Amino acid sequence: MRVLLDTHAFLWLVTDAPQLSPKAKAIFLDAENELLLSAVSGFEIAVKYSLGKLELSEPPRAFIENRVRQNALTVLPIQMQHTYRLSHLPFHHRDPFDRMLVAQALEEDIPLLSADEILSQYGVERLW
Repeated sequence: MRVLLDTHAFLWLVTDAPQLSPKAKAIFLDAENELLLSAVSGFEIAVKYSLGKLELSEPPRAFIENRVRQNALTVLPIQMQHTYRLSHLPFHHRDPFDRMLVAQALEEDIPLLSADEILSQYGVERLW
């Protein structure tokens, strides 16, 4: 199964954080799953790191690239069709990063691994 990781899910998964649900951890550990990390998550991590809102063990580029490689993740680039999908999304959520993740999940027809219950209002399949 292809699964798109929400940014917090990615961070919690690679740091084995206690906020991680057992189901999310099982999805992460199942070698049959293709786990996707959106380029928008890289953008979100870089922004929050530069604002001092996110502490990492190394700078964002090294942190993300190392964890993508170590965990055999696939990077999902932002495509134009993903951006077009944004124009059809209601504003259940104001966070632009989360809205892009929803647009990508809907456009790619894949579930989104996220603890954020609000995202379910978009009709995206949310796993947690």
